[in-house]
Amino acid sequence: MEVNVALVGATGNVGQEILVILDEREFPVKEAFALASRQSIGREVSFGDKTLKCQGLETFDFSKVDIALFAAGGEVSKTWALKATKAGAIVIDNSSHFRMDPDVPLVVPEVNADAVAGFSKKNIIANPNCSTAQLVVALKPLHDAATIKRVVVSTYQSTSGKGKAAMDELFTQTKGIYVNDTPSPTEFTKQIAFNVIPHIDAFMEDGFTKEEWKMMAETKKILDPKIKLTATCVRVPTFVGHAEAVNIELENPLSDDEAREILRAAPGILIVDKREDGGYVTPVECVGEFATFISRLRVDPTIDNGLAFWCVSDNLRKGAALNAVQIAELLLNRRLLRTAA
Repeated sequence: MEVNVALVGATGNVGQEILVILDEREFPVKEAFALASRQSIGREVSFGDKTLKCQGLETFDFSKVDIALFAAGGEVSKTWALKATKAGAIVIDNSSHFRMDPDVPLVVPEVNADAVAGFSKKNIIANPNCSTAQLVVALKPLHDAATIKRVVVSTYQSTSGKGKAAMDELFTQTKGIYVNDTPSPTEFTKQIAFNVIPHIDAFMEDGFTKEEWKMMAETKKILDPKIKLTATCVRVPTFVGHAEAVNIELENPLSDDEAREILRAAPGILIVDKREDGGYVTPVECVGEFATFISRLRVDPTIDNGLAFWCVSDNLRKGAALNAVQIAELLLNRRLLRTAA
């Protein structure tokens, strides 16, 4: 079955990655439409061996497509996603706008694929936050095996998570420091080059940031509401690839060797865990890869049934574009497109 697909936000980092992944995974696209803001109308984007010209979102007829992939931020989704569904399209949304809506499934295919069937209430499926997506892929098999009680996670998130302008700021500041230019932050609250910033998204009344809250709330919705999770989210001076240091407390005992074998057999995960120099994966090495990489797996002796590990993934892929395409594949493979309203 071939499907018509619209991509909202085709000129952004995630939008362009979606086009690459649709082609790489040979998704059966009959016709693709690249949509963007007024300023980008006519701009060309690559889709495999084809070139698509961006059309205006405001005038596009969504009745022409089966699936609309939104990768343009919460305000765009808020304004246009429901208009797309009313025209008959199923929306897969990368923004945070619909994630906690009880009538919208929040889906990571390796974790809760069956939840995708719930799209029919609003014809919308939400993609989780990039840091949440890779985390729950790693947690799911361990939770199934020994029941996770508590998670403590610290993230090391690349600048691409904030968009192209943030990546450009890292590049410009890094160059500038070598010629004694004083950094002038605009995308970040402080200098990002040669620095780390313990602040992603807005602060909330309890002292956590919204990014940290997303990890807590989304993990509960996707995996298990009983899991307790606390997060510290940090922006680091890398371009692509999010890393996470994860500590978990289990209900039942699980050795590091047992955990390693469980994770090795799980979908979407690659274990690179040699206890030697360089026997682990870093963000630079995960760029362009589909997998979530697990390294540094070990027992935490400070608590009963504790484990710690290092988790790395391409945030533009598994954290956004790949997950969205995998959701589209689920709809197709389970023949849910044919039952859409």
